[in-house]
Amino acid sequence: MNEILTAGPQRAPAHVLLAHGAGAPMTSPFMAAMTGLLIERGVKVSRFEFAYMAARRRNGKRTPPPKAERLIGEYEAVVARLAARGAGPERLVIGGKSMGGRVASLIADKLHLDGLAAGLVCLGYPFHPPGKPDQVRTQHLERLVCPMLIVQGERDPFGARGEVESYRLSPAIRFHWAAGGDHDLAPRRGTRATHPENLSQAARSIASFALSL
Repeated sequence: MNEILTAGPQRAPAHVLLAHGAGAPMTSPFMAAMTGLLIERGVKVSRFEFAYMAARRRNGKRTPPPKAERLIGEYEAVVARLAARGAGPERLVIGGKSMGGRVASLIADKLHLDGLAAGLVCLGYPFHPPGKPDQVRTQHLERLVCPMLIVQGERDPFGARGEVESYRLSPAIRFHWAAGGDHDLAPRRGTRATHPENLSQAARSIASFALSL
């Protein structure tokens, strides 16, 4: 059973559920920083790990993640567990970092229709593998109904701003662009933007989105 870490105000009006990216756990510096920033803005946050990542912790073997579609059941099970807790009137926003956000996007419309998710947020959506811009992963995003916020670095190798703005995407999707940011929203050294500023602004945008649903 997936471990769930939950923190933040008990009576928060919004609850954000985040899954990790393909290569880092739910306790990575990025995930920990974003969790803390969201809590500061009055949002409850839950994090969980897919089974393959939990296995890495146990045996130390860095096995590759399954395809995103094979992780759908695990994500749905975590949402069901949160719903069974009787969370109350809070809005649940599903999502995650990179691959975790992509998995959430594959089930967002179903959960939204069932009243289990008010929205969807992705921190660095993997629009395509790095260096392979023709292998886009946007077909389901063209017809998405669930409100979605994508927080994306302007120079993300998985989908830079110039590329993404050329895609045909659902009007239900809005963007927050991290100035000069990479896949972790970090700008190049020597630029006006800083990584802490980009993370803070991203958290502010996510909190505003979650509270607006």
